Amino acid sequence: MKIETLKKSHLKRNIIIGVVTILIISAVMLNFTRAKYKTTQSIPLVNGTINYSLADFNAVAIYVNGDSGYTKADTIPDGYVLNESESYCTVNGKEDTNISLSYDTSTKSLSVTPMTTKGTKCYLYFDEKEITNIQELIASKNLTTRTDFSTTLTEDTTGTIYYADTSKGRTYYFAGNPTDNWVKFADFYWRIIRINEDGSLRLIYQGTSANKTGTGTQIGTSAFNSTRTDNMYVGFKYTTNNVHGTGTNSTILNELNEWYQDNLSSYADKIDGNTGFCNDRTPYSGSGTGTSATDYAAYNRLYTNKQPTFECSNSSDLYTISGSSQGNKALQYPIGLITADEVSYAGGVNGKNNASYYLYTEEYYWTLSPAYYNDDRNAVIFFVDSFGYLDFEFSSVDADIYGVRPVINLKADVTISSGDGTSSNPYVIATT
Repeated sequence: MKIETLKKSHLKRNIIIGVVTILIISAVMLNFTRAKYKTTQSIPLVNGTINYSLADFNAVAIYVNGDSGYTKADTIPDGYVLNESESYCTVNGKEDTNISLSYDTSTKSLSVTPMTTKGTKCYLYFDEKEITNIQELIASKNLTTRTDFSTTLTEDTTGTIYYADTSKGRTYYFAGNPTDNWVKFADFYWRIIRINEDGSLRLIYQGTSANKTGTGTQIGTSAFNSTRTDNMYVGFKYTTNNVHGTGTNSTILNELNEWYQDNLSSYADKIDGNTGFCNDRTPYSGSGTGTSATDYAAYNRLYTNKQPTFECSNSSDLYTISGSSQGNKALQYPIGLITADEVSYAGGVNGKNNASYYLYTEEYYWTLSPAYYNDDRNAVIFFVDSFGYLDFEFSSVDADIYGVRPVINLKADVTISSGDGTSSNPYVIATT
């Protein structure tokens, strides 16, 4: 009886094992069948490479469009999109036109539909994504920051955009020697200085062609003001005995207004008048009025401490047009000059030559930033030297030498109709 009981136990165990085995085989076959007839497979890509492979999927070839056309690559660069009309798949060496491809740039995932045939190979062609607006322009760049402004920045920074946080939000700016911050607007060439905190695009005039140096990079020459014997002559506009007065136009503002009226007034719907231009007349030492010796805040920031700022500490010095929601609302037209702080952010340093950053033109040209008023009765303004460094000059210096490079802000919602930001193919701002 004891032996018989053992035999029954073995039989029962064998039956259980057999049932479990059948269930496992059935589950495997069911999953295999489901996988075989699934019509779409999504293949996550990490930096353009396959993260995992399918049993029926044999190979992927990646081709990236560049200066020499499509070339084979192991990775997909950021900012590139799948050219679905060029890309295709083959099954056992023959193109299968029933297979469709799509690529999600955010997750870097490739979808192949259907995906049911063993021996499938896909050939993927990627093009650089066309930039259509300012936010896409930012997204197409590598982001980084700068902290040391005591040395010049001369490196090729193509593909990079810097950022800084201010009380108004984040601003993005170009620095060093980028080749991808060219813009064509109103039939003129410009360079992007920065994207302001409100999303508007700040540009500096570069000429009627893609000049990098020479007098063609400016609209002409001018004194900053007709005289220099009072603190008020550091002002873009000024009033007697009022540090931040805006009663009278400076000589250079009159030049800018005339040029704007002749060349940009018909494009006013694309130009932002609210962002403004900072003529920072905040005294660091002295009163800033009359003939009192005064050092202005920018002098202390850039000459002494080498620490620029994008802030404009006094709203009376932020020049905007009438109807703006901020600033002094004192401008007739939304046009100004680059600030010395913006030059510093871009790679310029007081007293240090820099022929390798995008603001270098081999010419002298004005900034909008006051430096000081000295005991010899001289109002002094920052300018960019022909060697590329920040320096100071009397406001009434010889009008035949110092250049005028207009700065404007384009509205945040402008459309970029074409271009890649190079001098030969600048971002073109749609004007209709």
